[in-house]
Amino acid sequence: MTEPSDSRVGLYIDFDNIVISRYQQLHGRQAFQRDGIRDFDRTRQGADPEIAARLAAATVDFDAVVDFAASFGTIVVNRAYADWSVPVNASYQRQLMSRAVDLTQLFTTTTRGTKNGADIRLAVDVVEDLFRLPDLTHVIIVAGDSDYIALAQKSKRLGRYVVGIGVAGSSSTSLAAACDEFEHYDSLPGVKDAAGAVARSGGSTGGRAAGRKVESAAGAGASDDSSAQGQSQSSAQSPGAEGDAQTEKKTTTRGRRAAAMTPTFSHLDDAGYEEPEPTEQVDPQQTATELLVRALQVGHAKGDDDEWLNTGNVKNQMRRMDPSFSEKPLGFRSFGDFLASRDEVAELGEDGSQRLIRLRQAPQPSARRRR
Repeated sequence: MTEPSDSRVGLYIDFDNIVISRYQQLHGRQAFQRDGIRDFDRTRQGADPEIAARLAAATVDFDAVVDFAASFGTIVVNRAYADWSVPVNASYQRQLMSRAVDLTQLFTTTTRGTKNGADIRLAVDVVEDLFRLPDLTHVIIVAGDSDYIALAQKSKRLGRYVVGIGVAGSSSTSLAAACDEFEHYDSLPGVKDAAGAVARSGGSTGGRAAGRKVESAAGAGASDDSSAQGQSQSSAQSPGAEGDAQTEKKTTTRGRRAAAMTPTFSHLDDAGYEEPEPTEQVDPQQTATELLVRALQVGHAKGDDDEWLNTGNVKNQMRRMDPSFSEKPLGFRSFGDFLASRDEVAELGEDGSQRLIRLRQAPQPSARRRR
């Protein structure tokens, strides 16, 4: 049951903005368009394994986003805006639905996709919710687009606490200034530093990929020259063969162009993506430990200089992140007993009548004492 004193949070995710920004942060400017990620289906036979690896490295952890949003209070609005028929978007469906995210469909009406479709729909929904839900205290916008500056300012004028979440290097500084608080996706608790060296170097992977493409193009050019000579010799022997090959090539190219120009509206089944099997057994004890660690990470990231956290606040945070959590089914009579059993990841303390907890610190190498 939601406590009356809890803050009430609205979470609004511009899905394409974050996914595209994360990919280009790791692999270089315009890499998303250059690699054709929007229509890339890694389950299709003949899919480029190199691009599939880049896409996997740039996977966005939306669990970390939802966990961070839950640290502000109870999430009462939880929406993500995208065209979910696109393969790269469809691969996230199970992850998002497992966190009760409402997948708002943006239908493609032009061959260029849904340009600004998410921006307008998201802004309209936020303004409607601000008047429809007067007890909404926090608005969290997951996007770095400067188009949301007016929305952030309007939300603040209506008395809401505005939080922005964007990808470093692709987020507007003006949007950050318009929010009460702005966090980069990379700094969220629980986000792993995927290809950290690539991110710190400003997307050198994109440069290397471009270099590889240039080299492959040069190699292809050389092979084309040699094949052209071979074709010229063979054409002298069979004049009709070259014409048939050119006709087939033109037909294939024409078909590909037609397919690219035709927008798709069908729902794509994401069963082919690498997702956990429904029958896979999950260790509830391990899941509870991971939930505790994530809650402590969020608490430490949002806390002040005091590294100790109140155990009651930690349990509330865990319940916000996973409403199904309870220590009783795990075999513990109290939350304190549950925490005591996790001494390998957390340590307990007391301050008068308050029980405190913090993440266990890694042992530091002892410095040699001076005599």
